[in-house]
Amino acid sequence: MGDFSENLRALRHEFHANPELGFQEEWTKSRIAKHLHDLGIEVHEGVGIVGILRAGKGNRAIGLRADFDALPITEINDFPYRSRNEGIMHACGHDGHTTMLLGAAELLVKDPDFDGTVVLLFQPNEEHGLGAKAMIDEGVLERFPIQEVYGAHNLPGEPVGHVSTRAGVITFSENLFEIEIKGQGGHASMPHVGRETITPASELVLALQTIVSRRLPPSSGAVVSVTEFITDGQRNVLPGCTVLKGDARAASPEDRRLIEDSMRQIAAGIALSHNVDVNVEFRTEFVEAVNNVDAANHVIAAAEALQLDTDGNRPPMTFSEDFANFAAAVPGCFLLIGNGKEGSHGRPLHSADYDFNDELLPIGANLWAELVRQRLPKRG
Repeated sequence: MGDFSENLRALRHEFHANPELGFQEEWTKSRIAKHLHDLGIEVHEGVGIVGILRAGKGNRAIGLRADFDALPITEINDFPYRSRNEGIMHACGHDGHTTMLLGAAELLVKDPDFDGTVVLLFQPNEEHGLGAKAMIDEGVLERFPIQEVYGAHNLPGEPVGHVSTRAGVITFSENLFEIEIKGQGGHASMPHVGRETITPASELVLALQTIVSRRLPPSSGAVVSVTEFITDGQRNVLPGCTVLKGDARAASPEDRRLIEDSMRQIAAGIALSHNVDVNVEFRTEFVEAVNNVDAANHVIAAAEALQLDTDGNRPPMTFSEDFANFAAAVPGCFLLIGNGKEGSHGRPLHSADYDFNDELLPIGANLWAELVRQRLPKRG
């Protein structure tokens, strides 16, 4: 296992040093395809990379998904394999996710102790919520039908190899909003003459925070965050136009709709009271990821077979995941696996000093292989 772990480490470092942004991952795709070809695995290239691994005569198939895009972040780590592409970094561990799945493929090639088909789904552009849909729209699930699908994400701050998941909602939706307020700008010394927009916009920022607690219970876990406040004002010029941008997270389609409806109602009321015009745009970038009950149980069973620490009823994560689109099309499960608590392994995801934990590579690879063997058992 020593050579296996070292080879995975070297491969992960290679991915980490050559990060690419969503839908620009040409080097990454070719490197994944080469590794699969070298293992003797059937490879299909399209929006993403699909590897097909068959054993026995079974007609059942399961999908295992890994993402491989990076983020527009300048890395501040100083280890030898730091990013060579300035301003781009694997700050979310997708380099590790891909390497774990390639490791699982190697294990299954060397010991094809299963009966059926494993569809290895290597997905681009997870960070913008576009890659899974693009693969699905391209017909990946029609070309390679699967009965179950599984995906994983590392989780800094939890013990290495700790596996957690839950039935039902596992990650929240992400909804971006933009609110434009238009009035009449004017001189800073005479605000009563015009219809400046900075005051109603300020009221709106505060009023939006009442959606969670007054219209949605705090226990819903929903979050409404204004992240940008943009005006055309100057030092002594009151703005006639202000734009608020932000992000809302929700655990269900019902909560998502309530947030949008409340946002429009609050904005209209404040606009009326200040005699300004308002326009609200609200769009869902990521839907909620919902785990199938049986699939979640299968993940825990595989982890327990490897004697990993497990939690089958963890709280949902408020971040969002493009795996949701696969799980909406096929019964599936998204799981979290601990990345460690110390140093760069414990840094938050998307931090410039984060790094995936190499100790996790063989653990994740073996977890995927064990799940395959349990879900596609070899016939006696």
